[in-house]
Amino acid sequence: MSEEEKIQRVLDETQILRYPEKLISTHKKTTLHYYVLAEPYYLEVFEEENPETKIREGEITWAKPKLLTPGYILKMEGFSDKAKKVLKMLARDNPDMAGLLYKLKYEKDFEQTSTVSHEIDRTYKKIEDELDENEDDLAVIIKGIDQYWDVCLMKFIRDLMMKSAFSAQLSDYAQEGYVRMDESGGPKVTRDLEGLPISAKEDIERMFKKVKKGDLAPNKLKKELDFWGVYSQYEDRFLELFRKE
Repeated sequence: MSEEEKIQRVLDETQILRYPEKLISTHKKTTLHYYVLAEPYYLEVFEEENPETKIREGEITWAKPKLLTPGYILKMEGFSDKAKKVLKMLARDNPDMAGLLYKLKYEKDFEQTSTVSHEIDRTYKKIEDELDENEDDLAVIIKGIDQYWDVCLMKFIRDLMMKSAFSAQLSDYAQEGYVRMDESGGPKVTRDLEGLPISAKEDIERMFKKVKKGDLAPNKLKKELDFWGVYSQYEDRFLELFRKE
């Protein structure tokens, strides 16, 4: 079985036990609390051992979202190559699908792993009761595969990203001309002749104006150009900012 086939099997077996009540905010950063529950892989060898559940807990933070395509989403940080392959598969099958994600930040400093002597269903129920008691409406509980736990998490991220885009931003983006609908009714990103999403191009133009006025540090503009992979297209304009008149 190839790695892609294994990943597809993991995606098929992943279950979202509790979905967050809120989606990614379109106006501010969003921090999501996640739990990924899985049976420890070593129990496959020691079948006589008592039931155990491995709990991986952490946070994921999105900055204020921008419109991106799956290919640009691959630039995110903090995930394994296997997890990124999930989005590579999405990008391959839907290369121009509109997505919602900007500079996904994986809060590794908050991540923690623990193991409890209970079955997954009992563990899930206990965590769910705690979330309800704390009124945590931005939390997800996922039942996944131990060795591929971040692939399971990535499946949820992909789903949340698309649901947020559909429910909150696509109508606004369509009015602005950033998104169009294809023959099947799916969202497609509007690009310029160089392939850069129009929304990103307009952001870059605004950043150039701010740098020229002294309201933005040039390194932030350079970082944005590098993020989109278009520095070479803007290099002359960028260097012109430093030339004395």
